[in-house]
Amino acid sequence: MIVQIMPSIFSGTIIAPASKSAAHRVLICAALSDKPCKIYGLTYSDDINATLSVLEAFGAEYKKENDALIITPCKRNIKDVTVCCNESGSTARFLLPIAAALGAENVTLTGKGRLPERPFKTLTDALKESAVECSAENLPITITGKLKSGTYSLPGNISSQYISGLLFALAITEGQSVINITSHLESAGYVDMTISELTAFGADITKTDKGYIINGKQHLTATDRTVEGDWSQAAFFLCAGAIKGCATVKGLDIKSLQGDKAIIDVLKAFGAKVQIKDNAVTVYESTLKGTEVDCAQIPDLVPIIAVTAAMAKGKTRIYNAERLRLKESDRLYETVLRLNMFGVEAKVTEDGMEIIGSQPNFADITSANDHRIVMAFSVLASFGKDKSKIEGAEAINKSYPIFFEDFKKAGGNCNVIGDR
Repeated sequence: MIVQIMPSIFSGTIIAPASKSAAHRVLICAALSDKPCKIYGLTYSDDINATLSVLEAFGAEYKKENDALIITPCKRNIKDVTVCCNESGSTARFLLPIAAALGAENVTLTGKGRLPERPFKTLTDALKESAVECSAENLPITITGKLKSGTYSLPGNISSQYISGLLFALAITEGQSVINITSHLESAGYVDMTISELTAFGADITKTDKGYIINGKQHLTATDRTVEGDWSQAAFFLCAGAIKGCATVKGLDIKSLQGDKAIIDVLKAFGAKVQIKDNAVTVYESTLKGTEVDCAQIPDLVPIIAVTAAMAKGKTRIYNAERLRLKESDRLYETVLRLNMFGVEAKVTEDGMEIIGSQPNFADITSANDHRIVMAFSVLASFGKDKSKIEGAEAINKSYPIFFEDFKKAGGNCNVIGDR
């Protein structure tokens, strides 16, 4: 898919899509429950479909009924299963330990894109401590064995997904378990989301100074759930409104545990005017000034923060973002490369990037097969001197298939060419 982006002024209102992070967690909890339950408000992206596919391979069943998805729980003792997680790191890292908790015999998870290059060693090491056989430290990984309750120690500065995966698995492993975090926990909000959802389904988890205590049981308790709006996707439009015009995103929970809710504080640090009313957030065009942004807890926001910095006066420093080298693309390199292509002065640093704000030109770029690169640079291209083009824009299907429909509703001007 090729998208042409023309200069525009944002001036519209959209409804936030369902949170992908929340949806993964809700679907998994439902599939680990004691009976069927209904999930409302889902947005079906490639990543969410990947999670559904793996759950189905584990014996869960699902069907759509009006505006709900009915989930029938997974089976126990999974044998001779091979299933692809597509490019979804959350799917693979959550469901690998869950397979072990259910009892795995020759269960293989595979992946596409850069996912087979992304690290799993911390997780496979934890599984091996429980005598679960793991064939490799990167996908494809075949496991055999049954996860046992016990004490697990792992770092928190590589991926919070390892910790979430173990929390899911130990919640349905009978007996008391302990997770000790041996380093600073980055993306802590995502772990908080996992615990919140597990607790809603009846899990018994206590936070300690060093990690978590989990009193496991055979099943979670089924409950119907509605998926909340996605702050990380809303950020693209909120930042666009701060740059030129205004933008409103409805359907956001200001009390959400999503770490990317921090986009409000980031925009205020840039000098943006932000208005919050009920479940709607509006950001108005403002004189933006460069700032410093610690992205240890909000790595997914880096591309759109970088675009906002490109339109701010002075220098912006983004730091504690080195994990972005291991995402769908090397997001530090790919973001800076495209900023430079638009004529914006920027450079990669050891743990992030530095950007000097200026009027962007126009450019023809590729997506790097990264959904967040496509969405962020669609915003930057909207403020260029002439039309720009993004090739490989179908990458948005990973998380936000209707992004360009909402882009137009928010006041963006684009022409989508080709199939998805």
